[in-house]
Amino acid sequence: MTDGSRTVADIIAGRYGELTRSERRLADTISENYPVSGLGSITTLAENADVSTPTVARMVQKLGFKGYAEFQARLHQELEATLSNPIAKHDRLARNVPDTHILNRFGEAAMDNMRRTLSQLDQETFGGAAALLSDLDRAVYFVGGRITGAIAGYFYTHMQVIRPKTTLMSSNSGSWPQHMLNMAKGDVLVIFDIRRYEQDMATLARVASENGVEIILFTDQWASPVTKFARHTFRVHIEVPSAWDSSVVTLFVVEALIEAVQAKSWDKTRQRISQLEGLFEQSRLFRRPG
Repeated sequence: MTDGSRTVADIIAGRYGELTRSERRLADTISENYPVSGLGSITTLAENADVSTPTVARMVQKLGFKGYAEFQARLHQELEATLSNPIAKHDRLARNVPDTHILNRFGEAAMDNMRRTLSQLDQETFGGAAALLSDLDRAVYFVGGRITGAIAGYFYTHMQVIRPKTTLMSSNSGSWPQHMLNMAKGDVLVIFDIRRYEQDMATLARVASENGVEIILFTDQWASPVTKFARHTFRVHIEVPSAWDSSVVTLFVVEALIEAVQAKSWDKTRQRISQLEGLFEQSRLFRRPG
């Protein structure tokens, strides 16, 4: 019996070391164009991986599925979940609404998302991302989509105070080539891409990666296609009883990274904040008592 909260890709990664050479070749084939690569017939998948159909049958059972049909059903569920629009999500949730207040339902879902995300979040990934963002020799660029662009802007606003050489890219992909012109090998590109993944994000990530740019990705539990180009990926659980996905845990990880980065160079950060406060004072930006 497989864990319903984990994707097939998670299950394969967790059991990869137990697979035979042929099964690993099969697993790699599935990963190349996941999850679409596993949606054809068992014969087609076997031929694409250059293995026998019994090898496919054995591996899916080793992964905890009763057979190829159940394996494919899980992939179809994942694909449907990533393509769901707000109306489809609302209608699915409306079928079985518990008789509890929305605040309680939402709170429970958000806390469950937090627990699941933290249980799967690799501290080495977190530390590696913090190290890249702390390296002042690298320029850092931030970009998000139609909704996640707001989180990219939030991250950028804080990082701009902590360190120099930061740039917020517009969610409009038409402006991206000009930014890419300035990206140098070793620079960092922070991408936010959650389900209904935006096609241009994968193109941006591919071109940036080919030019030596290090990518930090914030995505969901199903994982954006950008994952294959990212050096560090944060897979955050986002489902709540709403037509919209939740940004609560994504923002939590972002704020934890902000603290980790500023703590690495607090003396310089403190100096920058002090200078900024002086500029605020000169411009009379904030209300003063009296």
